[in-house]
Amino acid sequence: MGLAAARHPLFSLIFLSLCTNCGALCLLSNNTMGKYEFFNRDVSWLSFNYRVLEEAMDRSLPLYERIKFLAIYSNNMEEFYSVRVSYYKHMLRHEDRFPEQIKRVRPAKVIHDINEIVSEQQVVFHRVFEEEIVPELEKNNIFFVDQDDKLNEEEQLFLREIFFTEVLTQIQPVLLLKHRIRPFLMTGNVYLALEMVIKDRFYKKTGKRREQYGIIKVPLDRNLPRFVTLPYDGKQHKIIFLEDLIMRHVDAIFPGYIIKSYYSIKLTRDADLEYDEFEGEDLIDVIEDLRKHRSLGKPNRFQYDRNMSGKLLKYLISTFYLEDDTLVKGGSRHNFRDFFSFPNPLSPSLEIEKLPPLRVPEIEDREGSLANLIHNKDLLLSVPYQRYDYLIDFLNEAAKDPTVLEIKATQYRVAENSSVINSLLTAAENEKKVTVFVELKARFDEEANLQWASEMTKAGIKIIYSIPKLKVHAKIAMVIREEGSEIGDQVYLGTGNFNEKTARLYGDHGLFTAHIGIVNEVKDLYRFLEDQQYQCSFDHILVPGFNLVERFTGLIREEIKQVNKGNEGYIILKMNGLQDPSLVEELYKASEAGVKIDIIVRGACILKPGQPYSRNIRLIRIVDRYLEHSRIFVFNNGGRQKIFLGSADWMKRNLYRRIECVYPIYQENIKHEILDILQIQLADNVKASLIDEDLQNVRIQNDLPKIRSQMATYEYFKDKYKL
Repeated sequence: MGLAAARHPLFSLIFLSLCTNCGALCLLSNNTMGKYEFFNRDVSWLSFNYRVLEEAMDRSLPLYERIKFLAIYSNNMEEFYSVRVSYYKHMLRHEDRFPEQIKRVRPAKVIHDINEIVSEQQVVFHRVFEEEIVPELEKNNIFFVDQDDKLNEEEQLFLREIFFTEVLTQIQPVLLLKHRIRPFLMTGNVYLALEMVIKDRFYKKTGKRREQYGIIKVPLDRNLPRFVTLPYDGKQHKIIFLEDLIMRHVDAIFPGYIIKSYYSIKLTRDADLEYDEFEGEDLIDVIEDLRKHRSLGKPNRFQYDRNMSGKLLKYLISTFYLEDDTLVKGGSRHNFRDFFSFPNPLSPSLEIEKLPPLRVPEIEDREGSLANLIHNKDLLLSVPYQRYDYLIDFLNEAAKDPTVLEIKATQYRVAENSSVINSLLTAAENEKKVTVFVELKARFDEEANLQWASEMTKAGIKIIYSIPKLKVHAKIAMVIREEGSEIGDQVYLGTGNFNEKTARLYGDHGLFTAHIGIVNEVKDLYRFLEDQQYQCSFDHILVPGFNLVERFTGLIREEIKQVNKGNEGYIILKMNGLQDPSLVEELYKASEAGVKIDIIVRGACILKPGQPYSRNIRLIRIVDRYLEHSRIFVFNNGGRQKIFLGSADWMKRNLYRRIECVYPIYQENIKHEILDILQIQLADNVKASLIDEDLQNVRIQNDLPKIRSQMATYEYFKDKYKL
């Protein structure tokens, strides 16, 4: 994409290369653990986000699906700067607290290189939008109305009515004057920076009009839409950005001025609030005040139109005390995450075909209750291919079952109007004991989780709040029945959140089981959540801080032993992120020993393929209509596969600073189903990419029949159920 490939020293432990495919400067930690090299986790993530951007370039996709991927890319980048860049900024602001870490990581250099990568990606982003998306919209008679476009009288009156009745009262114009208090730029909001001259005031020496700069906050936080659709004239569907609507009426905002030019700007602030040390009421107080804290965070990224005059940019930098490491060039518009709500006047045309979740005949055609079916056999739920309603049915049955004494659940990210929460409220109304662990530290969902916790508390549900220094990320629900019940206790263990909205968009798995060993250990895990002094050990489930890292290490080493015995050593790993150096080193050693390893990783990945010590490792990334979110771990074990699912990625935070639950699959038919799905994904030659040693997303091309794994998985289930 016009990026020149190069490699040069960055500093003693880091090397840098500019990739032509991933659009990223690839930071490599060298000799961090002896002879092995590791990618920088955040630069590797930028490679993933570039792969998201590639979906917007895919002309085979419906137009509005491509627009959606622009929104995803933009939304991802916003969170990246709010959180990950904040991590490096935090080190720089507290150098005395992190001297060794700063010496090793060199955060100032990393931030500089991240900004370079993102600036290069922004060139591609805006080229795709301006040269591909906009012309395609126009081919379908959907047009953007710019500030200077001519409109008929009806259209002018329509926009004028909206501006003066809905927009003008929300406008906050500010003249930027030297020696005056500067305005505060809200995080994530679009502003317009104006170059103006005063109509009737001139410089005495030159006779030229006096220059002036101004700022207009686009009032997107006041429930005003970013896009306004004009009345259809029978020929063209016209849509105007809110900022362009404002500029068409700018004379009403700055009377007495002539607007020479205007540019879009946007500031992103640090949103990574430190609250790990808080607990109880103190943590609740912090969460309740969270929006204010985040809105006041330090600047991390200042996006500006790359066509902005140097003079105006310099003035803005001075006015808002911006540091050089916050500057990121962009296009003429920002906040493309708003394109999630971009109107489609031709809907459902130009949109991707919806795939309704499939019914599972075994569940829907059963005799008796779902609990009775689970009592006799384990069931695997795979969303969004199958109906998420089965989990709701499981909870609703328990809420009404007279033999049920108690329901326990964890909540990390909760949907609006949550059916899961409503089931728990129903259980409480039916005088069941309900205990819910609510993780208040789920980033960007803290306030929603606190609100739901308050609602559940009012209904008599026992709420357990966050554990200091730990996040509870496990996705588990338990139904406890009275002693002697014919059915007994049961659990649901998931790889994704209890969230109906994301269950339509994320690829996840969940296991319903009555396996006595798993059930008893989940009970112990809940006891630990309620009392961290409770002593417990786990043989079936894997939990960080107890046995997770040790078990995974042992399973990898067992594959090495199998190879040494002359057997096949094979590992399949699927996760969202791979960042733990100790486990990556174990994978390197396994590769050196001859173990074949396939890794399907979506996002950040520090493992570097294509090296002598990683020659047997294949890294695959799949980006398609659904977010690949499940975590699956398969170890060949001499042909007697050990398979685990769970909530934990191999990231430092998951392995050492969270409570996770990784659970075994014991039932053979479910093992076969998981392996079938993984083989479909490993065979993907449409939406899968190989991640190479330069962090490039190398699309898989071969002469085999085309396999788009997500569509193939849907067809797999349809064929299995004869639907």
